[in-house]
Amino acid sequence: MLKTLRSYLFWTYERGSFHYDVMVTLILLFIFVSPHFINYRDRPVYNLPSQIMVQNDGTGSITYEVKQADVEQSLQHVSGNDPEKRMRRALRRLIEPIAGDVLIERYEPINGVDGQITSYRVWAHR
Repeated sequence: MLKTLRSYLFWTYERGSFHYDVMVTLILLFIFVSPHFINYRDRPVYNLPSQIMVQNDGTGSITYEVKQADVEQSLQHVSGNDPEKRMRRALRRLIEPIAGDVLIERYEPINGVDGQITSYRVWAHR
């Protein structure tokens, strides 16, 4: 029994043998079955926004610039009554696929030449 376990551990069996096939099967089972039972904390990214600009201001602070159209689309998927909280959730939802789990410090609208909001500048950190 100990010899068999040691052989499995050091992978000493020849390719095509019964024990080799058992080891490969166990590895494949782990790869395909484990995500159903183990939370690897990865989330699939489905609808990425069209464009997010990431800027470093030189002091270590990172800002994100998110287009208004992406924010409006993200707001449709966020619930709540408080407009400030909804906006922060929508912005966070857009930034997280790029930056990971972040906390939004503040944000400000950026107006175009016609006075309409074209994008939002967001200050966020981990």
